[in-house]
Parts: sequence; structure tokens; C-alpha cells
Amino acid sequence: MIANRIFPDYIFESSWEVCNKVGGIYTVLSTRAKTLQDKIKDRILFIGPDCWHEKTCPYFTEDDTLLSDWREAAQESGLFFKVGRWNIPGEPIAILVDFEPYFEKKDEIYGKLWEKFQVDSLHAYGDYDEASMFSYASALVVESFYQFYLDDSKKVIYHGNEWMTGLGLLYINDKLPQIATMFTTHATSIGRSIAGNNKPLYDYLFAYNGDQMAGELNMQSKHSIEKQTAWHVDCFTTVSEITANECKELLDKPVDFVLPNGFEDNFVPKGNTFTQKRKKARKRLLEVANALLGTDLDDETLIVSTSGRYEFRNKGVDVYIEAMNRLLRDKSLKKTVLAFIEVPGWVGEPRQDLMNRLNSGKKYDTPLEVPEITHWLNNMSHDNVLGMLKFLDMHNTKNDKVKLIFLPCYLTGDDGILNMSYYDIVLGNDLCIYPSYYEPWGYTPLEAIAFKVPCITTDLAGFGLWANSVKGGYSEIIDGVKVIHRTDYNYSEVADIIKETVSAYSQMSKTEITKARSNAGTLSKKALWNKFIEYYYDAYDFALRNAMKRANNETI
Repeated sequence: MIANRIFPDYIFESSWEVCNKVGGIYTVLSTRAKTLQDKIKDRILFIGPDCWHEKTCPYFTEDDTLLSDWREAAQESGLFFKVGRWNIPGEPIAILVDFEPYFEKKDEIYGKLWEKFQVDSLHAYGDYDEASMFSYASALVVESFYQFYLDDSKKVIYHGNEWMTGLGLLYINDKLPQIATMFTTHATSIGRSIAGNNKPLYDYLFAYNGDQMAGELNMQSKHSIEKQTAWHVDCFTTVSEITANECKELLDKPVDFVLPNGFEDNFVPKGNTFTQKRKKARKRLLEVANALLGTDLDDETLIVSTSGRYEFRNKGVDVYIEAMNRLLRDKSLKKTVLAFIEVPGWVGEPRQDLMNRLNSGKKYDTPLEVPEITHWLNNMSHDNVLGMLKFLDMHNTKNDKVKLIFLPCYLTGDDGILNMSYYDIVLGNDLCIYPSYYEPWGYTPLEAIAFKVPCITTDLAGFGLWANSVKGGYSEIIDGVKVIHRTDYNYSEVADIIKETVSAYSQMSKTEITKARSNAGTLSKKALWNKFIEYYYDAYDFALRNAMKRANNETI
């Protein structure tokens, strides 16, 4: 911790995921918000995209009385946004900005960006324009608010998350140098692309040239805005040591701070409620499995799962399936294993035949057709999970000691089959498995251990490295988290270690399992925001001091 830290009077924080639940950054921001709101109430303002327009956003409650004098003045100048509160603990102020009016002047905006910062927008495609116009509009919101309410006596930070906020950060750097800029990359765009294109990332990281790889993988524009933002902001940060190394090698810029992702455990039920919810989750998972498979699995079944975004290689879904396949032939396995893959695919509809069985309340002794999946997909013949199961001849036959089921939808409580939310389901597991190849942090294992579910992850995940740092060596399943050493080339070894860990867990005594579950819960408490927020306070101090130097140089 830095002595005599300077703290901001106002913090603006922007992200595509403010009031827009599409990925892990939503969890980072929404769980951290209460800690900052408690410290500087209503002087932490989150800026997100107005994706909903006339529809109601379920994560946002508009309030016309909030900051109404400024909003009216801004509208008169042609800047349009909604002001309200984010429906999360702490209920911070959120501003959802309409960025569509700026598309017509994007070429002019990109031209200035090239002249001032040499950002290459010529190769833009996909979501680049949308993200950039959102970023530009967000910066105009910060500029407008500052000019309406604030002056140089206030210490102000503008914090952007991911490359999608880069253009706005550079705009503020240029137009309002007295505002400190802070940029967090949660994963470099080029690193994710290298990993996603099945190229070895880690062994060759020192030899990769980020600019060259961006050209090879058609990522020039995203890489360019990310790199220039990293170089020009007052404070450049990322979420783990593994991604910090990636930044140094691929962006040619070491980070100023590593800001690990904390969380709040207010979503974890306590006492008897926890016990009842766990029983309910296990009962529902077994009901669905038995109806699909025509089996009679009971509560002695070992329930395991993996979950997250559908990044087949990066999230380790491939090696998870491989491990379950090897477990089929493991003679030391003492329990039947029910393994779920909970990643959202291109889902069509819930299976009517499965719904009919579940609604009948009867027991069945024959499986349904395709007893590996709960919902029909739009691309059954081209799906990676189903393709690998077919290749390995895994079809959940009656005598298989391992049954693997693909749940290819967002678990929001209304999927038609489970009809329970992810948090209500995850605590029903005995083990969670996240053998990631590319994972800057990793919220899913952190959430699992918060529910006292021991998990398996790798040292290519930021969370896995953190768990090892707490242990002071490689963490084992009895510690609550088994961290496997993973490289570019040891896929088979990782699959074997997962298989052996699940098999060993099936042989553990009740006392050992209780200890592993207790250690998992204890470890999760060390990642609460009241511990990790201190890293942010150090970064705020660093950014503010750099902005002061920058502003003074410009006025001399």
C-alpha cells in the first residue's frame, strides 16, 4: 500500500458491460460498485451503452430527477443519454449513452485519432465502429459533466475497461488533461486471438511481435487502439500477472498495476437456506439427467460441471470432455459421475420430449434420442461439443460410469428444462472443473468456491496463479482448489490429472470432503472486494499524480 495516497473526488468508469450483462466484466464492475459507492456516494458514475432504446433495461432504473439540470443542458447541445441507477448492490448512478448519432461522423473522428495518436482504424470491421462510437460518446458525457459541475479543484479519474473504451480515454487525455485516465485491459485482443486460432501462445510469447500478429490475424484496428491507449493513459492496468506478461510482450508496454478481480459474496445463501438450496439443486439436476438418460441416479452420484463462455479451447471445454472420456475406463472411480457442460451454444429450443418426461413425474428406463443434450441447437451437426462426443463415441450408454450432458443455454431461470438460475444450480455440484488455456482471471472458479464447491483450474488462469500464491505452492483439491500446471503442449497430461483428481475425490471420506469444502469457502473470503480494492486505491493515486504532472507540463 502506498503511503499518503491521493484519492479522487469523482470517478467515471465506462464499459460496454455497464447495465449490459454479456460477460465477466459485468461481474467485476457490478460487485465492486458497492465498495466505491460506500466510500464516495454518488460520486462514482458508471457509463454504459444504451442498447435498449425504448425497451426496458432489466439492469437499470431510469430517474429523471437525477442530475436533471445537467442532462437538459447536455440535450440542448445534442448529447443524449439516460440517467438512473444500476440495479445492483449499492445502486450507483449509471448513465446510458446514445452513441448512434456519431456514426455519420466516424471517419472524421478516426481521422483525428490517427493524426493525434496514430491509431489505425482503416482495417475496422465487426464491432469496432459500434464500440468506438460508444467510447466517443462516453467521453463527451465526461467532458460535459466536468464542464457543468466541476473545475480544476476537483480530482477526477476516468477509468475505461477494455479496448472498446480506448478512443474515449484518448479524447479525454487530449481535451481535458487535468482528468486522470486509467485503462484496464481484461485480456489483450491479440493474445485472445492467438489462443483462439489454435496457435501456441505461451512458449512463443517472447518471440511474438504484437503488430505483426495483428496483421496476420486481421486484428490491426483493435490492437492499434488498445496499444495506443495503453501507452498514453496515466495508469495502465490488467487483472493478473499472466496477462501483465502478455501486455509487456504484445503491446510493448508493461502495466503499472495488476488489479485482481474481487467479488462480493452477498449472493451466497447462509446456514439452513444454503443446505436447502443445495439439496434442491442436486434434486433438479438428477431429475433432468434421469429423465434424459432413462436412469435412476441417486444423491450418491458425484455431480461435476464446467461453465462459462463457449470458447471451446480457451476455456478448456475440449480437455474437460477428454478427461471425462478417460474417466469412463478408470477402475478406481468409486461413484457414478454426472458431468455437465454449462456453456451457451446456438440454442434453438428446449426439448419437448424431455419436458414431457419431466412434467409426467414418472420414471423411465430407456434414454431419449440424443441423450447428451437438453436443448436442440440450430447447428447440431457443426457443434464442437457434440462433435467431440461423437468422435469419442460418448453416448451415455446404460453401463457408463460417467454420464456427460450438454446444457447449451444461459441459466437465467427460464430455460424450459432446469428453470433455475446459475447461482441456484452451481452450489449443487460436488466439483467444478475449469481447465482453461486462456483465462486472464476466471470468475467461475471463484464463484464455485464461494459456494464451498472445490474446483479444478490451471496456472494459465489468473485465479489459479492467485490460489497458488495464497498457498505458497501448488494448491491441491484438499485446499479447495486444485491448480494444474498447463502449457501449450501438455493437453493429454492435463486430461489425466483431471481424471485422477475426480477419481481421488470419489474415494475421499466425508471428513476429507468437509475439509475441502470448508477450505474452498475460506479461500473465497480472501478475494472479497474489501481486500482487493486497495490495489485500485494505489492505482488511482498513481493516475492522479501522473495527470498533475501532465497538466502542469501543458500549462508551463
